[in-house]
Amino acid sequence: MIHVLAADPTLADFGKDPVWISIIKAVGIFVFLMLSVLFGVWFERKLISRMQNRYGPNRAGKFGLLQSVADGVKMGLKEDLFPRTVDKVVYLLAPVIMVIPAFATFAIVPFGPMVNMFGVQTPLQLTDLPVAVLFVLAMGAVSVYGVVLAGWSSRSPYALLGGLRSAAQVVSYEVAMGLSFVAVFLFAGTLSTSEIVASQASGGALELFGMSIPMPSWNVVLLLPSFLIYVVCAFGEAARIPFDLPEGEGELVGGFQTEYSSSLKFALIMMGEYLHTFIASAMAITLFLGGWRAPYPISLWDGANSGYWPFLWFFIKFVLVFCFVVWVRASLPRVRYDQLMALGWKVLIPLNLAWILLVATVRAYRMEGVDQTTVLVIAAVVLVGAFAIWWRFDAVNQRRKEAAKAQVEAEYEELREEPTAGGFPVPPLDLPHYHGVQRKEVPSGSN
Repeated sequence: MIHVLAADPTLADFGKDPVWISIIKAVGIFVFLMLSVLFGVWFERKLISRMQNRYGPNRAGKFGLLQSVADGVKMGLKEDLFPRTVDKVVYLLAPVIMVIPAFATFAIVPFGPMVNMFGVQTPLQLTDLPVAVLFVLAMGAVSVYGVVLAGWSSRSPYALLGGLRSAAQVVSYEVAMGLSFVAVFLFAGTLSTSEIVASQASGGALELFGMSIPMPSWNVVLLLPSFLIYVVCAFGEAARIPFDLPEGEGELVGGFQTEYSSSLKFALIMMGEYLHTFIASAMAITLFLGGWRAPYPISLWDGANSGYWPFLWFFIKFVLVFCFVVWVRASLPRVRYDQLMALGWKVLIPLNLAWILLVATVRAYRMEGVDQTTVLVIAAVVLVGAFAIWWRFDAVNQRRKEAAKAQVEAEYEELREEPTAGGFPVPPLDLPHYHGVQRKEVPSGSN
C-alpha cells in the first residue's frame, strides 16, 4: 500500500533516502528518459507529418509506434565504421560526453511533492542542490565539449566547422539564458529547483488603489519577458530549428556528425540532442510554468497537488512544451549564422540586462515597504520610456534602410540606362547591333 503526503519538499528533505530508494529513483528517471526519446522521435515525425498533410510513420506496428524501435535496432546492429584519419579515442568518447551530462541534469528536476514510497517518506525528485539551476547550466556547457570534440576528432573541415559553430552558439546563448534566470532567482529567493516550484504555490495579493487583487502564482505571468527570452535561448542552446546551425546540411553536409555513420555512435548523438530538448522543456516547466503543480481549475481540487497526481500534471506540461518545439520546427526556416549571433549579443543580452534592472528595482522597493501603487507606477514609467526609446531607434533604422534601398534602386536604374556606367562593359542584349557588328542568326537545329 502506497500512501501519499501533501507537502512541498525543501533542501532539508534531500540526502536522507536509503540507497535502494535512490537507486529506484535513478532507474525510474533513466527509463522515463529512454522511453521519452523512443516515443519522442515517433511523436515528432507524426506531428510534423500531420502539420504538412502527410501520414508519417504508419507501417511498423499500430500507428507506426514501432518505427523508432526498428530504427534503434538497425543503428545498433549496423557495422561500426571508422574513417582512416580520425582520432579514435576522442571520436568514440564524444557521443558519450554528449549523453551523460544530459542524463545527470534530470537528477535535479522535481517531478512531484513528498510521497510515501514503499514506507519511506521521500521527495519525488532524485536530489536537489542550493545551486541546482547553476548545475543545469554547467552540465549544458560540458555537453558542448562532446560536439566540439566530435568535430575536431573527425579531421573533416565540415565537421570541424560544425563543432566551432556549436561552441560559439552555446557561449552566446548560455549568457542570455543565465541572465533570464536572474529574475526568477530574485522572486524566489533561491536557486534550488524544489524551492522555486514551492515559491509558485501562491501569488499572494496586490494592493492597488485600495483594492486587493489576487496575483497569479506562476512565474510566466509576472516574468513574461524572462520566459520569452528563455524560450529563444532554449532553441539556441539545444540547437533546434531555427537555430540548428551546427549541423546545417546546406553548407556543412551534416555538421559535426558528418563522419559518424548510422551506427550506435550516431544513435547516441541523436539521443543527446533529444535529451537537451527535454532538459530545456523541463526547466521551462520548473522555473516558469509552476513545475508539477496542477493548473487552474484542476488546482481547486484539494488532492490535485498531493501524491502521484502531480507527476501527471508535469508530464502533460512536458508534452505540450515539446509540441511547441515541434511546431516551431515545422513552421520556421533556418536563420543565417550572422543573424543568430546578432540576436544573441545585440538583442537578447541587452534586453535581459534592462529587464533585470527593472525587476531588481521593483523588488528592492517592495522589500523596503514602499506602497505597491508607487512601485507599479515607477515600473510602468520605465517600461513606457524604454518602449519610446526603442520606437525612436527603430524609426531611425527604418529611415536608414529606406534611404539605402532608394540608393540601390537609383544605381540599378542608372545601370539599366547605361550598362557601362558601373565600369563593366556589358553588351546591350536588346539591340541588334553592337559596335557595328551584325548579329548572326543561328538556324534552328544547328550546332
